[in-house]
Amino acid sequence: MRNIEYWIEENFHLSAQIQENVLKSVIALLALWIISRVLLRLASRQQTDTRKLYQWKKTTNYVVTGLGIIFLANIWFEGFKSITTFLGIFSVGLVVVLRDPILNMMGWVFLIWKRPFKVGDRIKIGLYTGDVIDIGFFQFTINELGEWVDSEQATGRVVHIPNSQVFTQGQVNYNYGFPFLWHEVQLRITFESNWQKAKGILKEIALRHSERLNEEQEQRVRIEAQQHLIFYRSFDPKVFIKVRENGIQLTLRYLINLNGRRESENKIWEDTLTEFLATSDIRFAYPTTRFYSATEGQESEMQHMESGRRGME
Repeated sequence: MRNIEYWIEENFHLSAQIQENVLKSVIALLALWIISRVLLRLASRQQTDTRKLYQWKKTTNYVVTGLGIIFLANIWFEGFKSITTFLGIFSVGLVVVLRDPILNMMGWVFLIWKRPFKVGDRIKIGLYTGDVIDIGFFQFTINELGEWVDSEQATGRVVHIPNSQVFTQGQVNYNYGFPFLWHEVQLRITFESNWQKAKGILKEIALRHSERLNEEQEQRVRIEAQQHLIFYRSFDPKVFIKVRENGIQLTLRYLINLNGRRESENKIWEDTLTEFLATSDIRFAYPTTRFYSATEGQESEMQHMESGRRGME
């Protein structure tokens, strides 16, 4: 063994201390890698939920990486006293140079600790809306929704956002506290239409295509929502009436899951068009211009007044 050390020192100019540190580092990293592989294999056998398995993998990688940094620092800096002195000397420079990465790491700590959103949640932050598909040390990733695509469906683009944005941008979480969305469909009918009948038809259509909760589901949703001070009296669809300048506006408000907004709206419009067009006393309103002409009696009266003026002249 000593002969090997002498040979390496003569050919590669590496001292015995450096060789020992390299060997310790390799052994430490190899041991951590084996431990992480064993843990992930055990988790994959026992865990069937893909999202929970993904979180387990991410957490394991974070822990192993942290332990690796600690072990390597202890090996190469001869204990924590030396590394503390070293970090104290360069701390000011590191803060200035690595300001953005440090903020991103603090943002990651905030995301893991406070959990304003997690992988799988639908969020809106700044200009971007999407489903969170990854949360890393320096950035989180979302599957973008909306933009040029209507009804918040996927655009096909993946957006990487720095973790520091959670300190400067407001976040809208679609899943937090209430696992459904309230959606509205608006339409207008003429003043001559039978609005009571139209309201009843809309409500029947909504009952067919909205999210229907049984008593057990309603109770569970209420308990979860009340933990965040969110209160709803009823989860049934409703139709609201409002008079507008060119007709009567009917607004259908109903409950739907996160991914069913566009599909439900499409089905509601299909049924509404079919049933309204088949009804003789309901007509859709649209902007129109009306012109009024004088009646025959008014025209003769105007002619009589004109002839009287001529006689006086």
